[in-house]
This record gives sequence, structure tokens and C-alpha cells, in this order.
Amino acid sequence: MANSGNKAYQSLSQFSVPVNFRGRPGWYVQLWWLVQALFFRTSPQVLYGWRRFLLRLFGARVGKGVILRPSVQVTYPWKVQIGDYAWVGDDVTLYSLGEIIIGANAVISQKCYICTGSHDYSKPAFDIYSKPIHIEDEAWLATDVFVAPGVTIGRGAVVGARSGVFKDLAGGYLYAGNPLRMLRPR
Repeated sequence: MANSGNKAYQSLSQFSVPVNFRGRPGWYVQLWWLVQALFFRTSPQVLYGWRRFLLRLFGARVGKGVILRPSVQVTYPWKVQIGDYAWVGDDVTLYSLGEIIIGANAVISQKCYICTGSHDYSKPAFDIYSKPIHIEDEAWLATDVFVAPGVTIGRGAVVGARSGVFKDLAGGYLYAGNPLRMLRPR
């Protein structure tokens, strides 16, 4: 085992959020979180248009016919774009510290975690960063898929349940597992 001496791996007292990282003032972020808790998450299942309206009201670009379950969690809607007729399932987290683009007719199944942000573990200040995620048209993420910052999932790709996606995926293939592997063409 290596001797680390007195080196500080993390010194969270040095952490700070970069200027304009959230893309809106703090009060606006808090307003969204309040609206999400009171009006989005408590809305009846069938009120898909209401949830589309609320996201659009806060700057999301949401296409026609998009299905969003009430338990979807969106960090910053102004950094989210969802194409026509896409489905976003129960308990999905769109951790939109960076831009998330979900294509038309794409399916993000229940409990998926789309994560655009992380921290630089090599710096004691634990700097936060974001990288965009693109989920192209007609892709399907099955139950409980994790997508890491900076990933593009190609058109028509299918990612099997409980998989972790840490690099770009070509479209038109079925992927599954941890570590993720390409299984066959769709």
C-alpha cells in the first residue's frame, strides 16, 4: 500500500461552484425545485401536457407528444431538450448540470440516471464539471441504466437493464452488462 503522507486528497473547504455553472440565478433554481416538488411531481399520471408545459415554462425544449412520468427528476430544465414522442419513465433522473439532448422516439425507462456532471478527484478542491449527453433518436435505455458525462448514444441503440454507459455507443446495436459490451445488431 502506498504511503500518502500528509497529502490532502480532498479539501472541500476549497470547493466553489463556477460562475454561471447553473445557467440561472440561485432564486430561479430554487423556484424550479419548488414548482417541481409542488406541481410536477404531484400531478396525476395522465397530465403529460401539464408536465411538458412546466418544463417549457422553465426553458426546456420539449417536443410534441412527449411522455414524462410525474416522478421524473430534472435538475435544470433550461439545459434539457427532448424530441417528439420520446418517453421518460418513472423515477428517471435527468441530472442536467450540462446539456441533455434526448432524440425523437427515444425511450428512457424507469430508474435511469442521466448524469452530465462529476468532480475532478485529482484536485483537492474537488472541482465540479459538466459534459453534455446526447441520446439520439429511437434509442432505448432499459431499466436502471446509468449514462456518464460526455456520452453519445447513437440512433436506435438499445442498452440493457442495469448497464453502465461510460463511452459513446454506435447506433443500431444492442448493448448490455457491466462492463458494457456490444451484443448484436438491433
